[in-house]
Amino acid sequence: MGKNSLIGGSIWEEYSQKVQDRMNNPKHMGEFNEEDAKARNAKLIVADFGAESCGDAVRLYWLVDEKTDTIIDAKFKSFGCGTAIASSDTMVELCIGKKVDEAVKITNLDVEFAMRDNPETPAVPPQKMHCSVMAYDVIKQAAAQYKGVNPEDFEDQIIVCECARVSLGTIKEVIKLNDLHSVEEITQFTKAGAFCKSCVKPGGHESREYYLVDILAQTRAEMEKEKLQGNLKNDISFNDMTVVKQLKAVETVLDSEIRPMLHGDGGDLEVIDIQKSENATIDVYIRYLGACSGCSSGSGSTLYAIENILQEELSPNIRVLPV
Repeated sequence: MGKNSLIGGSIWEEYSQKVQDRMNNPKHMGEFNEEDAKARNAKLIVADFGAESCGDAVRLYWLVDEKTDTIIDAKFKSFGCGTAIASSDTMVELCIGKKVDEAVKITNLDVEFAMRDNPETPAVPPQKMHCSVMAYDVIKQAAAQYKGVNPEDFEDQIIVCECARVSLGTIKEVIKLNDLHSVEEITQFTKAGAFCKSCVKPGGHESREYYLVDILAQTRAEMEKEKLQGNLKNDISFNDMTVVKQLKAVETVLDSEIRPMLHGDGGDLEVIDIQKSENATIDVYIRYLGACSGCSSGSGSTLYAIENILQEELSPNIRVLPV
């Protein structure tokens, strides 16, 4: 299967060498039958999963030692492009030698990461990422069949995009792993939001609990917070920062920890000023906005919560004062 028959030469270089090798020479493509299982004293499991959104499908074969619940061998058949073949081959390799309960924990990201030549560079170009996201579903089908339960019994993640079956955890991990900055990039990497688009933002044909725009904003805030905490550990303390840096640090914590809570009630806040008093107290002056504008009492529970979080995250010397 030559590269010219799979993709245009312009993006060939965006595939990792591992993906290219598995496209042309998959190690685990094939099938098992009952005779194979009997010869190896194993139980044969055959599971199918098809991604209707892109037309790819995979059939997974397991030989399971019932005494230990261990997958002693596995193969696959893939009905899809070269990327789907490479990812299915990698997925099968990750299954072999694991107990069934361990295999269920294999995620689509585990498969993609295993195909990378180095940890920092994605294994496939963004527009082909959706071809490598069937692993979790077909493994879940196989495990459910072996254990005699419903596949949904293994579902412990919140599904954000029903069309592409992309979970909240996957979206957040992809954002962090690839340093994504836009919803369009999320869609490129995961296919979440590429189809009915209801999960992109409010106002689609059906309401959702989670939207990509909110997940992106929250995850980016978490990333900034983690970066800030690293800087605080390895750099100067909050008390010794310039006012500009203190303001940025406060805004980062507000975005990550406080504003989502206020937005849920239709409110918000803005930082008016930061001043250091003579007794080393750092006063953060805030103004409530929206539905919170009537809550600007110095003794309010919201004010206490804001002050407590800023003290825990940045400095015990912080005092929050509403204006």
